[in-house]
Amino acid sequence: MEQRISLITLGVPDMEVATSFYEALGWQRAQSPDGVVAFDLISQTLGLYPIEKLAEDIGLPVEALGTGAMTLSHNTRSAEEVDVLMEAARAAGAEVLRPAGEVFWGGYIGYFRAPDGHIWEIAHNPFSPLSEDGAFRWNGFPEAD
Repeated sequence: MEQRISLITLGVPDMEVATSFYEALGWQRAQSPDGVVAFDLISQTLGLYPIEKLAEDIGLPVEALGTGAMTLSHNTRSAEEVDVLMEAARAAGAEVLRPAGEVFWGGYIGYFRAPDGHIWEIAHNPFSPLSEDGAFRWNGFPEAD
């Protein structure tokens, strides 16, 4: 298996609310079949799918899915951009769980819960600068000469 994630599918209880939230953040929908909402990301796609249908596809009851102990992370080029995105998420209907601020390892992060219950981290990691196109790598990308 290659080291990549191609598609992140979020099981959501209300497709309209979830779709409106991500669109309010400025994300553009990709063409997709009925019943699926997709947002193309850099090298990946975020898919929204009714949680009942996701449970059916997996073969588990809805109650067994929950939202799990995980976060989705969006890294930024600056600490200031974290503040801007946290406010945009709040304005779009997110619940701010941890306001943006400095952390012990030298970064700057905040957390919010989207209306669908999924938790997002908005982070600036000065030790992992993004590529020119916004791609993330754990130890960053070397700066162009």
